[in-house]
Amino acid sequence: MSSATEPGAVATGNDQTGDDQTGSARLAAWLTSLVRNRDYGQLAQLRRTGGQTNAHIIAGWYVPESARETGGREVYEQVAFLFAVYHRGVSRPVSGHGSLGTAARRIGSPMGRGPQDPGASRLLDRVVTSRRVPWRHLQHAITRLRACEQVPPSWTQLVDDLMLWHDRKARIAYQWAVDFHAPYDTGRKTTQKGSSS
Repeated sequence: MSSATEPGAVATGNDQTGDDQTGSARLAAWLTSLVRNRDYGQLAQLRRTGGQTNAHIIAGWYVPESARETGGREVYEQVAFLFAVYHRGVSRPVSGHGSLGTAARRIGSPMGRGPQDPGASRLLDRVVTSRRVPWRHLQHAITRLRACEQVPPSWTQLVDDLMLWHDRKARIAYQWAVDFHAPYDTGRKTTQKGSSS
C-alpha cells in the first residue's frame, strides 16, 4: 500500500494541519494520486458496488466531522466509486470541470451534444427530478461522459453539490438544469460554485 493511503498520511476532516483544503478537495487529491501512482488495486476496490472495501472506507475518512452524521460518508464513497468508474484503464487523472449539468452538456456526438442530444436530455431530466441522490443515473452520466471521451464534472464540486442535494436553499438539481440548458454563447460562462474559493 502506498504511503498516501496509510491512515497516518490521510488528512481527515477534523485535522488542524493548517491546510485550508476542504474534505472534498482532499478526497479528489487522494483519488487523483491513485491514478498517478497506478494504484490499480484500490481503484478496482472503489469500482465494487458493495462499498465495503478498504478503499471505500479510506474515501470516507475525508468527510469533515460536521458532515459525518448527515450522510457525508455515503456521498464521499459514492463519488470515489464514480471517479474509479471514469478512470478505469486511464493512465492520467482527470480532475474534471464544472457542475454535473455543465458536464452533461458534453454528452452526445459531434452531431449534437447536451440539449441537442435526446439521450443526454433524458438522462439529465432523470437526475434533476429525483428527490433522493440519483446514484444510478449519476453513474450512467459518468459512463456516458467516458464513452464520449469528454471531461467529467469537477469531482470536488460534485461532492460539494451532493452534500447539499437535500438543501432547499442550495437548489442543486435546479442549478444543474440551468447549467445544462445554458445558451451556447461564447461570452457566457456557466455557473461553477466554489470555483472562486
